[in-house]
Amino acid sequence: MGETSPVAKLVDDDRDLIAQGDRVILVVEDDPAFASILVGLGRERDFKVVAVPTADDGIAATRAYNPVGILLDVKLPDHSGLTVLDRLKRDPATRHVPVHMISAKDHVQQALELGAVGYTLKPVKREELLRALEHMEQKLAQKIGRVLVVEDDERQRQAIEALLVGDDVNITAVATATAALEALHTSTFDCMVVDLTLPDLSGYQLLERMAADERYSHPPVIVYTGRSLNRDEEQRLSQYSHAIIIKGARSPERLLDEVTLFLHHVEAKLPADRQRMLREARNRDAAFEGRRILLAEDDVRNVFALSRLLEPLGAKMEIARNGREALAALDKLGSREQHEGGIDIVLMDIMMPEMDGIAAMRAIRARPEWQKLPIIALTAKAMKDDQQKCFEAGASDYMAKPIDVEKLLSLLRVWMFKR
Repeated sequence: MGETSPVAKLVDDDRDLIAQGDRVILVVEDDPAFASILVGLGRERDFKVVAVPTADDGIAATRAYNPVGILLDVKLPDHSGLTVLDRLKRDPATRHVPVHMISAKDHVQQALELGAVGYTLKPVKREELLRALEHMEQKLAQKIGRVLVVEDDERQRQAIEALLVGDDVNITAVATATAALEALHTSTFDCMVVDLTLPDLSGYQLLERMAADERYSHPPVIVYTGRSLNRDEEQRLSQYSHAIIIKGARSPERLLDEVTLFLHHVEAKLPADRQRMLREARNRDAAFEGRRILLAEDDVRNVFALSRLLEPLGAKMEIARNGREALAALDKLGSREQHEGGIDIVLMDIMMPEMDGIAAMRAIRARPEWQKLPIIALTAKAMKDDQQKCFEAGASDYMAKPIDVEKLLSLLRVWMFKR
């Protein structure tokens, strides 16, 4: 793979021993002891293992070593592993690679719905790690992706089948919730597309029944419906579903994008028309549409740059020049948890006049109604003690300046997820 490694080396690994045809597993973990354990387990399964300590190294190593699977920690020294997952799954060259997340904190739903194949909570037993590697091997060995389509309208059902069909996709299409439950009882699927309006049970009832009964397999669910949903309906559905797509002129592209995420197909091998549809789906970033972002920042150049970046994606910007103004904006608008149209997320600069970001975050977290509001701290330098101070004050995550645009967008997508 070349004499000079492009990424940092934390523990002894196999990067200098990789030969043509070797199966490479990438470990992204900053704890040397735990990283060494993962390297050893990977070798037991006849993988060559590359281990790196940071999120940025993880992205670089994925491009350099073309791993067949990735074991990814969530809490990394530079930024969240969830943003690494988002970036990998948004890149056509890497989105097919299976990623298994490992963390001391429970971000299971976020990780699985961003496209992870599995999630393990620390402290973790050896048997759990071996199962994670075995599951990754099964994904690698699986040549045919299996999709369950639940749609009672025959023309719609045929249209979905025509959109998704291929030599490496097996589609089971049913018209009722009862037939869907029978299929889930006897088979496993990589993904499930379900309409909300069915003749026997509603889509809600189908998903609730699946969740309540362990006899049914539980594939990632994509709700594909012609109904407009209110906020309460979206929240209720989000407990069970990966994505909600309202049928319309551009919805087939989004559906194809969501389904291929779970089939782990190499995008470059898809037909040209499917690749075009996927590019179009990603050009429209639904994660930002209608989101209200509070930016607490006293440098007008940064305010201008971030507004010019986020507003064209559909975000609504609220600007505060210091911590006091940020608190006043939250008092006026509330958070999204409180009501529709409230603040979805806060970008909080640390160095500000009158009230700095640390004091502002403490004041926000002192209010019960703002406990779940995501806050991304923007720090002038990536010092370990600065990071710790931000987390102790209540930051959900942080980013060091100068701001890397792609990393910031991934961070925002991760923390605005399903809000």
